[in-house]
Amino acid sequence: MNTRQQSLYAAHVAQVQSHWEQALEAENLRAALVHSGSPIYSFLDDYEYAFRPNPHFQYWLPLGHHPDSALLVVPGERARLFYYQPDDYWYLPPADPESWWAEQFDIEIVRSAAGWRDALGHALKHAGLDLGEIAAIGDAPALRAHVPAGALNPQRILDRLHIARTRKTPYELACMDEAARLAARAHVVAEQVFRAGESEFGIHLAYLAACGHSDTQLPYNNIVALNEHSAVLHYQQRERTAPAERHSFLLDAGCTVNGYASDITRSYAHREGVFADLVAAMDAVQQGLVGRVRAGVDYRDLHLDAHREIAGILQDAEIIRVPADTAVESGLSAVFYPHGLGHFLGLQTHDVAGLIDNDGQPIPRPEGHPALRLTRVLESGNVLTVEPGLYFIDSLLQRWREEQDASMIDWDRVAALTPCGGIRIEDNVVVTEDGCDNLTRRAFAEL
Repeated sequence: MNTRQQSLYAAHVAQVQSHWEQALEAENLRAALVHSGSPIYSFLDDYEYAFRPNPHFQYWLPLGHHPDSALLVVPGERARLFYYQPDDYWYLPPADPESWWAEQFDIEIVRSAAGWRDALGHALKHAGLDLGEIAAIGDAPALRAHVPAGALNPQRILDRLHIARTRKTPYELACMDEAARLAARAHVVAEQVFRAGESEFGIHLAYLAACGHSDTQLPYNNIVALNEHSAVLHYQQRERTAPAERHSFLLDAGCTVNGYASDITRSYAHREGVFADLVAAMDAVQQGLVGRVRAGVDYRDLHLDAHREIAGILQDAEIIRVPADTAVESGLSAVFYPHGLGHFLGLQTHDVAGLIDNDGQPIPRPEGHPALRLTRVLESGNVLTVEPGLYFIDSLLQRWREEQDASMIDWDRVAALTPCGGIRIEDNVVVTEDGCDNLTRRAFAEL
């Protein structure tokens, strides 16, 4: 936590308190209980999976390694934190609360994993409340067993809280700005070791060392893909041996700061040629799309623009034999670009409320585009990704060849490019009234 983030934190908590009070009032609820989450163990073993806190808990508190804590939110009062700090010699217990964040809460230390339940009972009694008057937010079995079923994660209040989270506070933006800086530095190192001939596994280790993260601290499992592996959208294998011949490298990797994520993808050609030209063309398209991001833009329109422009690249490179508009209308562009243009970003890599409007009503995806994760009209303060892609995916190409008009594709050109896998360029941008702030490009430029 740097001093800039600390200086913005108190105002962030005040704004979060206001959001929650408005949501509770709108749903005729008198309080909310937010559980941090509980450890999950492997079946028939005492192996504990890496802990990920409830994002609603982390929205309030910069605590990423604090299972079985809970926060009671009562309108008009300072939120009360039941802070689980066991006397433990098997594992290192949580440190004492730090003043910069602890000063915003009333804190009660509990010594057992179930201690929050007794502490909650006393707090509710003191406030003249009972469990039937609160919303309980979280997924821990202990929470589910303790509160009435109707109080657990009411969808209407979740929608209100999720919509509030789409508009980031200055504290959140400061965290995400730092996450972008960490990831950019690590991306640069990863490209260097790729050029030096490292394997996927070796590149991944270099990335972790450069950003100072462990695997469990990453916002998602890094995608480190050489050659044809770049065409596997969520490739996770990480070969230990470098390929005999190197064609391309795709790295989709981020960092976290106080739970807030960056999500950055870069693609590289090993040498000059047709694939390198495609990478350059995709970068230009991606930057053009970013240049159109601003408050009031329907993200669905931007996604469809991406299809038209990627189809134009395919046409110019003579990979397809039809005009760009025909490729989009026929569905051919989706063979080469099968995912959505981007998604909200924040405490979750695919952050909440991307598919609902401000009243909680679903916003449909464009017909024929089932993978799009963001359908909203953009607002100032949104943070999102812009990540167009172009891939040579055997299964999709083969399906088109068998079921559609095979003459629309130059199969010799496809065969020549298939060993390169694919291309994705992804930046993280903050929406403003008259444009956007590209956190990713700024972070790379400052290096």
